[in-house]
Amino acid sequence: MYRNKYRVIIPFLFPSLLIYLTFVIYPYLRAMYISLTRWRGLAKPPEFIGLANFAKMMQDEYFWNALGNNGVYMIMLPVFTIGLALFFAFLLTQGVPFGKFYRVSYFFPQVMSIVAIGVLWSFVYHPLIGMLNSLLQSIGINEPPVWLGNPDTVLGAVGSVMIWQAIGFFMIMFIASMEAVPDGLYEAARIDGATGWHIFWHITIPMIWETLQTAIIFILIGAANMFAITQTMTMGGPSRSSEVLSTYLYDEAFLNSEFGYGTAVAVALFVIIFLISVVLQRLMKRDTLEY
Repeated sequence: MYRNKYRVIIPFLFPSLLIYLTFVIYPYLRAMYISLTRWRGLAKPPEFIGLANFAKMMQDEYFWNALGNNGVYMIMLPVFTIGLALFFAFLLTQGVPFGKFYRVSYFFPQVMSIVAIGVLWSFVYHPLIGMLNSLLQSIGINEPPVWLGNPDTVLGAVGSVMIWQAIGFFMIMFIASMEAVPDGLYEAARIDGATGWHIFWHITIPMIWETLQTAIIFILIGAANMFAITQTMTMGGPSRSSEVLSTYLYDEAFLNSEFGYGTAVAVALFVIIFLISVVLQRLMKRDTLEY
């Protein structure tokens, strides 16, 4: 029975493996090949040019500008999203009144379309009819900034929308992990005289470490993308000040018909995300606590 088990396992795995190879592995390999070619679409077959697209990328100031904007998001989004999500999760696990209502309210933006969120916040940031500027004017700020039209504020404005949208999802993740921690650990710490901060830092964080690690990787992957929200709210403007790699490769491929170069940027983005995920998993690896 042990020797013949693979005769049963393989036929069941084969359909799933075939679908995965067809719709995941083959597109990846095809994209890597296209990144080594000069191709303007369907008119002519791709012309193999080796690493010329990647050499061009290294000299492309727009590529580095977009990568720098992604870098800003990779710092801003994890810090504020994880920090606020942990704060609300810890608060809502302490038995605050209307806790279930707050959980649903904070999670609600997660179920909305990212395009709808982009359109909604574009009106909030509108310099003439926007709710935010009207509020600032009501408290005496007569010349509020043009949030999406100023290179100095546009990244913060777009990033804040993503933080607002993502907090609820990660808050629910942290709540689920925190509620699984045995109450006995907290009771023993309180008996020993531990403060709320010590309990949070020395008990809660170590016990939910694996969830926290997963959340950070998810946020960084999202920060490396940022296509939908950027395209909806700013289309990379003003003057490319909010452009990210995903919008840049879209413009190169579908607006400038540089499919080879655009795919090369996509491959570079894939490598960056892969390396970040691997490095973070190595850096954040620690012993698993069991209870």
